[in-house]
Amino acid sequence: MKIFRALLCFLAAGLVARLPAAEEFFDRLEDALTGNAFEANLRARLSGTFELEGYKFSAPAPALLDVKGTALFAPRLALFLDAQLGLHVYAFAQTRVDRGFDPLNTGVRARVDEYALRFTPWTSTRLHFQVGKFATIVGNWVPRHDAWANPFVTAPLPYENLTGMWDFDLVHSANQLLQWSHRRTGLPAAVTAIEKGRRLPVIWGPSYALGAATFGSLGKFSYALEVKNAALSSRPDEWNDGSPERWSHPTVSTRLGFRPNEMWSVGWSASSGAYLRPGVVTATNRGLGDYRETVLASDVGFAWHHWQMWTEIFATRFAIPTVGDADSVAYYTEVKYKFTPQLSGAVRWNQHLFASFPERGTRVAWGRDTWRLDLAPGYRFTPHTQFKLQYSLAHEAGAARDYAHEIAGQFTLRF
Repeated sequence: MKIFRALLCFLAAGLVARLPAAEEFFDRLEDALTGNAFEANLRARLSGTFELEGYKFSAPAPALLDVKGTALFAPRLALFLDAQLGLHVYAFAQTRVDRGFDPLNTGVRARVDEYALRFTPWTSTRLHFQVGKFATIVGNWVPRHDAWANPFVTAPLPYENLTGMWDFDLVHSANQLLQWSHRRTGLPAAVTAIEKGRRLPVIWGPSYALGAATFGSLGKFSYALEVKNAALSSRPDEWNDGSPERWSHPTVSTRLGFRPNEMWSVGWSASSGAYLRPGVVTATNRGLGDYRETVLASDVGFAWHHWQMWTEIFATRFAIPTVGDADSVAYYTEVKYKFTPQLSGAVRWNQHLFASFPERGTRVAWGRDTWRLDLAPGYRFTPHTQFKLQYSLAHEAGAARDYAHEIAGQFTLRF
């Protein structure tokens, strides 16, 4: 019944937001949050979103939701500051107040997810320099990952499916990796629950790590290069770690994009960085740089009339000197169709496939092959409010249950 009460609350909020008085209020608020100084050479704007999210799922909690029970309510306030100084300097920051970067059954707290300074030498888009804490340049989902632009409530599978790789400890044998990946049966539920807080995905969401980047566009081509303190798979509490050991093994990522016309966009990305936490490697003949995550990725975007399509594929390798290379391929394809200016529907197919390696005279996949189907209708009540409902059906090879179900709802108010 809780999920239905939450759905009614979301819809009621959307109907209230459609009142003429509400629209006038948001228009006045936008003007009030925009200002300039120094004869308009400095322009700044504060904006944000207020989000109400609700999840109902079959236990255990899916993906990055590390909670007990089968339901979760997660309100969130996100504030964005954009400032432009003259023609060459731009700064931005993002602060969120919520129940954790990945929602938990905890109290609400605040944190700063992004802050960066960008310098553009010329008035063209050929070259930009950026330093700070910001989202990765890899792929095409990150530029549209916020609640207003994402057609779904959750991220695609490559950004949240947990593998058997840990950043807290070393893999000493193939059998140990198979245990961490839950390929070995018989582990108590309490043990697997504890392990969830140690496992890593291919990419942890938008990967807001510290670093510097240069990027730009030349005709139909675009390019980007970034150097950061943490690998794409690193967890959020590692993104703020600016220790010397982190920077002695930086993560380097690059992307080349090509847009032949207004309908199509294509991109190729690569990234390599140490996935272990500093201090984990203590053997004298090994170093943090020997345990690297290497990602090769490709992405495609398409838009035509009422149709939009995006796809990404990631070939990932976690280097384990004592065992070998743990390889996997993860991909998704999502399609969105706008039935009307307000009503849309989206479908997404996700899959994560794990390679095998020698173990006791045979070859065994080091993870559980997983697929997930996401369906998400969405309705935009006004230019400031929208609601999305998502249903997900997932299957994990060798899991205790054949299929896992998840329902998620999200009401977003933008100001």
